[in-house]
Amino acid sequence: MQKIIHFLDWIGEKTGTLVSWVAVLLAIIIGLDVIIRYVFQFTFIWMIETEIYLFGILFLVGSGYTFKYGKHVRVDVFYTKMSKKGKAWIDLLGGACLLIPWCYVVIVSSWYYGLSSFMMNEGSAQPGGLPALYVLKFCITLGFVFLLLQGISEMLKSIQIIINKDN
Repeated sequence: MQKIIHFLDWIGEKTGTLVSWVAVLLAIIIGLDVIIRYVFQFTFIWMIETEIYLFGILFLVGSGYTFKYGKHVRVDVFYTKMSKKGKAWIDLLGGACLLIPWCYVVIVSSWYYGLSSFMMNEGSAQPGGLPALYVLKFCITLGFVFLLLQGISEMLKSIQIIINKDN
């Protein structure tokens, strides 16, 4: 079980590293856009759409990495007061009953959403906008796959805590 956890966490870590470079690229493009807009008094549609694409990729593909480090939104009215084993039970049941089914629904539906966009070669509706809108739509699927993989890793960690006799 530990090898599986290590492998899934490795995937999450590598994804996080990749996404961090997307954040750097996004910051550079936004900076250039601001300079062009205020110095030359115009902007490019493709530049604005690139910012939107990169933000979407950052948000979606980085979700598993965010989950790995517990930086996601959690309503923890009772959770913080629970024992380590109690938290593990909540995490395990929440993963099994909420996270896995929700990821499955989004992965399946977004796959068809991206595929239909790809089949019609969907691009921006704006003149001068970016082609290949399906890339961003497939990132929904990819992001939820990474979230699911990290969720499985966290569930396995919870199982380890539950079966550990020392807690």
